Amino acid sequence: KAFLNHTAYLSCYFPNPQKIDMKDLIVFWQKDSHRVVHEVYYGEEKWKYLSPEYINRTKVDVDKWTLQLLNAGVKDEGHYECIIQHKKEGPPKVIHTSECSLHIIANYSQPEIAQLHTGELKTSGYLNLSCSSIGGYPEPKEMTWLMSYENTTHRHMPHMDVSQDAVTKLYNVTSKLNIPVPTNSLINISCLLHLREQLGILVSAPLRV
Repeated sequence: KAFLNHTAYLSCYFPNPQKIDMKDLIVFWQKDSHRVVHEVYYGEEKWKYLSPEYINRTKVDVDKWTLQLLNAGVKDEGHYECIIQHKKEGPPKVIHTSECSLHIIANYSQPEIAQLHTGELKTSGYLNLSCSSIGGYPEPKEMTWLMSYENTTHRHMPHMDVSQDAVTKLYNVTSKLNIPVPTNSLINISCLLHLREQLGILVSAPLRV
C-alpha cells in the first residue's frame, strides 16, 4: 500500500544467497506483464525500454533490492513483477522472480452534515440532511447515520451516492437523510463513513437539533 502522491516501495524479495554482484545481473520490474517500470542492466540503469509514465519516477535501493516509485497515483495501482537474470555462460538465465500488488490510499475528508431545508422548522415537518466526504480512494463501503435521543441510538443506512473524478480517479460520496423533526427531545445526529482496506471509520461532527 502507498498513500497518494507519496513513494511506493516495490520489493524484489531477493535473498541473493550466492552474493552475486549487481554487475553480473539484469534486474527489471514490469507492470501487468508488459510495461517496463525500471531496468538495471549489469549494474547500470537503462531507460530505453521504460514505459513513458515511469521515466524519472523510479529509484533503486540496491542493498534492499527495492524499487521506489515516486509520486504514486491511482493509475499506478496494479500487479508488479521483479525479474532477475544472471549471465554465467551463454544467454542470461532467470534466477529469481517475485510479484507484488500496489494499492493506493487517499484520505477522505471528515464527513460533513448539512441541512438542506431553509427557513424555520415546523414541528410537524421533516429534517432534510446530507452528509458528504470528498477526495478519497478507494471507494468506501458505506455511509451510515446515528441518531441518539432519550438514551437510545438508532442507525440508518440510506443510499450512498458515489462519484469519481475522471482525471484524479478520487471519489466523492454523499448520503441524504429525511427524518421527522423531533418535537420534545434533543437529538444528536452523526454521520459515519466506513472505509475499506482496514482503514476504519470517519465520523462527522455531531449535529444537535
